[in-house]
Amino acid sequence: MDIIKLTRELGKAIQQDERYLKFVAAREANEADTQLNDLVGKMQLIHMSYQHEASKEDANEQKLQAYEEEFMGIREKIIANPNMATYEAARMAIDEMMNHIVGILTECIKGEDPETCEPPQEHSCSGNCSSCGSDCH
Repeated sequence: MDIIKLTRELGKAIQQDERYLKFVAAREANEADTQLNDLVGKMQLIHMSYQHEASKEDANEQKLQAYEEEFMGIREKIIANPNMATYEAARMAIDEMMNHIVGILTECIKGEDPETCEPPQEHSCSGNCSSCGSDCH
């Protein structure tokens, strides 16, 4: 049994999965959205300007604050863009799928039954450790 060949077969199956197809379509919609790309370009320029100013020994705090405010304003516009919202939802679905796949493989490496094993469920942290049985700390 060739592990690499099986991995390539898994890759083919992933590329036929509905979540992957939605992700590709969302990515292509983002790439075609000139308004979104203009905003991303502006955000990158502001970031570079901020970094340039911050690297100065006598950095102007007012300039830095103005860059930060402009950056956050553009970021909000990017997040509000419908194509970006669709892309983020599709990306999250792909991430969940990949995390689940890797989790199953990890359980198999631990010696669990490949036919039935499931990765441990992720938990969300409320910050209140007394209400949680996790060993994250």
